[in-house]
Amino acid sequence: MIDRKTVHWLLDKLCVDMGFCLRATEVERLANDPPEDAIAFTDEVFRSEGLDPQTVDRHQYRQVRAIVSDAFRETCNG
Repeated sequence: MIDRKTVHWLLDKLCVDMGFCLRATEVERLANDPPEDAIAFTDEVFRSEGLDPQTVDRHQYRQVRAIVSDAFRETCNG
């Protein structure tokens, strides 16, 4: 599982790189209780933006998931 510091870093990166800038309350919710895997985290990012992860643009979804997956992989290997 990723820690609070990593969640904040990851959400900042998604904001800068992908334009997914979550409200502070959503950032804290995810930092306090982060999903346990990259797919669930990615889905929560989309839901927090008011989007359905099942119907969003697949290319955009894969881009966000790749960033999230990298962060999860680094955390598990670090």
